[in-house]
Amino acid sequence: MDGRKLVRVQERGQVTLPAEFRKRMGLKKGDLVAVFETENGVLITPQEVVATNVLNRIGEALKEKGLSLEDLIESGREERSRLLEEQHGLSSPD
Repeated sequence: MDGRKLVRVQERGQVTLPAEFRKRMGLKKGDLVAVFETENGVLITPQEVVATNVLNRIGEALKEKGLSLEDLIESGREERSRLLEEQHGLSSPD
């Protein structure tokens, strides 16, 4: 099965995704999807999947550098404290 379905483009560019696709993808009215142009056409992806993929790539990049998300958060706190002290003479409430 190639999963191909024909749908009609409406007057304002709307395309209705077949119900079976929406059900398999867990899409409901009001959900966001990301639309990407590819060499072969258009790819429609649930937005949460896109966000998850981006976060996974960030996690992989941190791991390659020998860092963790906790390391990144802690370095952000340290930088914030340094900037508060340097720019405003304030101590961080941490």
